[in-house]
Amino acid sequence: METGSPADAGTTGTEPIWTGLPPGLLRMRRLLLVVWLGLTALAVALLLGLLAGPLWAAFALLPLAALAWGWVLLGRNWRSWRYAERADDLLISRGVLWHEETVVPYGRMQLVEVTSGPVERHFGLASVQLHTAAAATDATIPGLDPAEAERLRDRLTELGEARSAGL
Repeated sequence: METGSPADAGTTGTEPIWTGLPPGLLRMRRLLLVVWLGLTALAVALLLGLLAGPLWAAFALLPLAALAWGWVLLGRNWRSWRYAERADDLLISRGVLWHEETVVPYGRMQLVEVTSGPVERHFGLASVQLHTAAAATDATIPGLDPAEAERLRDRLTELGEARSAGL
C-alpha cells in the first residue's frame, strides 16, 4: 500500500497517493470481536454444559470458529480501506469482495464532521464523515488518529469553500 505525506497528495499527476488507515482501528475491532465472541463461547459452554450435559458444551466451539474467521476478515477489510486527496476531489476506496471507490468533489461537500464514540476515544481514534448534496454520496473514513481527522476536516472544509465559491 502506497502512502505519502498529505502535502504531496495529488501532485504526482494521474496516479493518486493513497493513505491507509492506522492499525489502531484493526486492534479495536479485533478486541471487540474477541470480547463478544469469547463471552458468547463461554456462555454457550456454561449453559449447555450445565443444562444439557458436557457433550453439548462442544457447541461453544462454533463462536470460537467464528472468532478465528472474523479475525482474518477484519484484517482483510482493514487493509482494503484507503483514501487519497487529489487536486479537485477526495477518493475513498474500500471493500474486499465488492470493491467500492467513492469520489467526492470538494465543491460538492456541504459538511465535514469529525466524530468519536466512547470506544473510539478509548483507542485514540476518530472518524471523518463527509456530507454532500446527494445523500447517497455521503462518505466516511473511520479509525483515523484525531489529529489527522482534524487536519483532514480543516483541509476539506477549506478546499470545499474555495471550490463552491467558484461555482
